Amino acid sequence: MSNTTRPLIKPKKNKTRIWLIYITLALIYIWAFSGMPLPDVKETAAQVSKAIFSGIFSPDWDYVYLPDGEDLLRGLLDTLAIAILGTFISAFLCVPFSFLAASNMSKGRSLSNTGKFILSLIRTFPEIVMAIMFIKAVGPGSFAGVLALGLHSIGMLGKLFTEEIESVDPGPAEALTATGANRLQIIWFAILPQVLPGFLSYTLYRFEINVRSASILGVIGAGGIGTLLIFALSSRDWERVGIILLGIIVMVTFIDLLSGYIRKKIV
Repeated sequence: MSNTTRPLIKPKKNKTRIWLIYITLALIYIWAFSGMPLPDVKETAAQVSKAIFSGIFSPDWDYVYLPDGEDLLRGLLDTLAIAILGTFISAFLCVPFSFLAASNMSKGRSLSNTGKFILSLIRTFPEIVMAIMFIKAVGPGSFAGVLALGLHSIGMLGKLFTEEIESVDPGPAEALTATGANRLQIIWFAILPQVLPGFLSYTLYRFEINVRSASILGVIGAGGIGTLLIFALSSRDWERVGIILLGIIVMVTFIDLLSGYIRKKIV
């Protein structure tokens, strides 16, 4: 017997189908962009763009610290304080809603659905919308940013905490129930030890997000480094814009690395 292997022949139908998909996508993009009006480019666009890039890549190092006024360090510390307070408030206030929304903790399905609906309703509104509402209520500043981040994070952290509670091992709770423990004792000795590492990990992860959000909220007047950034942009002080952006990058990167290291140790 001769061992002859026939060469594999690739079906042409697949190639034809792939080319038809590519051509269809290309036609859709051409049709979509053909209806867009061409933007009017000003004569000074090249000069302004050159000034922006030259300023951003040659930052104002003297603005890092000013003894008699607002500077980069004060703005970053303000942003960090807003993120810490917002995360701290939400981490405590979302716990009751999380136990209410957890299906294995609520006595009835209606209570669980009500808790989940409340958490969904809270996280429906973005931080920037809540910040605008709180600015109208309490005035511009860091306090409005803390309230906006704290309230929005209740919905986000509450959802994660609820999933963590629903995934616990029911064995310890059933053992305590058999010994006659009440509901508070079951939660304290059987549920919390299981969910606490997850709670801390999710809180640190949310803190990372809140640091970025706090930097953005200042643009609309909710305090933090964003306020200094919008002032520098308004005055076209591109060297100052460059040092502010550099400070935000360094702060966010450092917090991400530190938070990731702590979360690995916890989990």
